[in-house]
Amino acid sequence: MQGQKNIAAGFLFLAAFMIYGFVLIYLRDFAPGKEQWIADYAVGKHFESRLAHVHGNLFAFLNVVVGYLLLRLPITPGAAKGISWLTLAGMLMPLGILGEVALGTPPLLVLVGGISIVVAMAWFGWAALRMDLRKQA
Repeated sequence: MQGQKNIAAGFLFLAAFMIYGFVLIYLRDFAPGKEQWIADYAVGKHFESRLAHVHGNLFAFLNVVVGYLLLRLPITPGAAKGISWLTLAGMLMPLGILGEVALGTPPLLVLVGGISIVVAMAWFGWAALRMDLRKQA
């Protein structure tokens, strides 16, 4: 059934990015050189680190919600499979941001993930408009 992998991956991804949030708290409040971290809060790698944290948690939550809805709504199997995979691929965006910050990688994963999640949400919206709720009763 489509959706189960989104729920599992979403919760695992959420846990990972919550831990990453604690790393950011450590860097801001307890790490040596925290004053410089605070001074650079809104620029460069610090800003991108926060973007990764926020988008990682958002996309994890979206995967949980999409997975649950795919299990419950009468979406056609082909659409459900495509929406599921594109929503999972959306999690490449925050991973790509982290890759840029930590490894200096090019933003390819950011673009692939961003496009994937937008297409998945638009496709799901279209599929929801077209579903026949009478089949659920």
